[in-house]
Amino acid sequence: MSEHAVIVEILGASIQCASCVNAPSSIDTYEWLEAAIGRKYPDQPFTITYINIEEPIVDARHMEWVEKINNDELFYPLVLVNNTVVGEGFIQLPPVYKALEQFGFQAPAK
Repeated sequence: MSEHAVIVEILGASIQCASCVNAPSSIDTYEWLEAAIGRKYPDQPFTITYINIEEPIVDARHMEWVEKINNDELFYPLVLVNNTVVGEGFIQLPPVYKALEQFGFQAPAK
C-alpha cells in the first residue's frame, strides 16, 4: 500500500447539525478522529482532512457530498474513508475503525 493511501475526510460546519444537538461539533469530531486513529494505529499512514461546508467548495466530489447534506439526505459531520460514508451526525469509532481495517490497518499487539 502506498504512503497515505487511506484518506479520511470530515465534512462539517461551524454550527451544529439540527438533528445532532448533543453531538460534538464538526471540528471537534475531526480533531477527535485524528487523535483516536493515530493512537489506535500508530505508524500507519493516513491523510485526514476537514472540509468546511460553509466555505466555497471547489472540488466536484466534495460538492456532491455537500449537496446531499444541503438536501437533508445526509447529516454532518459526515465522515468518509476513501470516499465511502462511515458515519454521519453523531460519529462513533467502531465503524471508522472497521473501514480502516478493510484497508489493512492493524492495531499493535498489546
